[in-house]
Amino acid sequence: MIALVTRMPEAQEKLWLTSLSEKMPGETIVPFRHLDDAAREKVDIAIVANPDPADIARLPGLKWIHSVWAGVERLVGELGDSNLPIVRLVDPQLSRTMAEAVLAWTYYLFRDMPAYAKFQREHVWQQLAYRRPQDVTVGLLGLGALGAEASLRLKDAGFNVIGWSRSAKSVEGVKSFHGDQGLEDLLAQSEILVCLLPLTAETRGLLDAARLSMLPQDASLINFARGPIVIADDVIKALDSGLMKHAVLDVFDVEPLPADAALWDHPAITVLPHISAPTDRETAAAIVAGNILAYRDAGTLPPTVDLARGY
Repeated sequence: MIALVTRMPEAQEKLWLTSLSEKMPGETIVPFRHLDDAAREKVDIAIVANPDPADIARLPGLKWIHSVWAGVERLVGELGDSNLPIVRLVDPQLSRTMAEAVLAWTYYLFRDMPAYAKFQREHVWQQLAYRRPQDVTVGLLGLGALGAEASLRLKDAGFNVIGWSRSAKSVEGVKSFHGDQGLEDLLAQSEILVCLLPLTAETRGLLDAARLSMLPQDASLINFARGPIVIADDVIKALDSGLMKHAVLDVFDVEPLPADAALWDHPAITVLPHISAPTDRETAAAIVAGNILAYRDAGTLPPTVDLARGY
């Protein structure tokens, strides 16, 4: 038996249950809230979306967990020392969706949309000088599936694309950096910096005042990763000092972003409500189903999360 364990509103959970059940007609999938004690003992797989860890603990026969989200740092952190194998969602559609967002908001900054919006509010008729995309360097933090797909979109649009990862990676057509010195080298060249990193102990607070100060004058930032990777107060200081020109922030330490947060009203910050790469329920359900059915057939797990790294 498979348990669907989420903290979603019941109506949203029902949509996921329908999609998953359609993809796995031979499996019995039951929301945790509908399982009695006897049924819980029969559960060997849990499909989860930010589950309450207390609910997971009440599944004594659980062998592994499949998340319907790509990001699992919250799940790993909340489960603590359970050591249950966790499979995260790896969906090519998610990479395509993220790449669209990266290209769209890079264009937003590249074509000076924030400045023109300000001119309109002030009733100012002013034209800014045009730069060619090949004269603009976009730095990608993170060269995994999301970063690799985003780099293709950016390169096709003509931008000069460079990338950084914790360990050495190679992406065709992208000058790649790694390690601490590589991060400094990339920051020094990135006129538009795009963060796509997973949240780990190493990346938490990575973009602080010291590292933001390494960016070129008037650089801009796009954070589509996780809020705690960026020190928001340091971004505000960099913008107020004139070091940075604009920041597009889609993720935050606390979500929803509190109504009294200073980020909402800062003139050089664009706030987005975590919309850069929403999970596609249908493609995600198909991938989860494929992994579970392969496990039923062969008894082997798909690649699991490195619990020490958090992804």
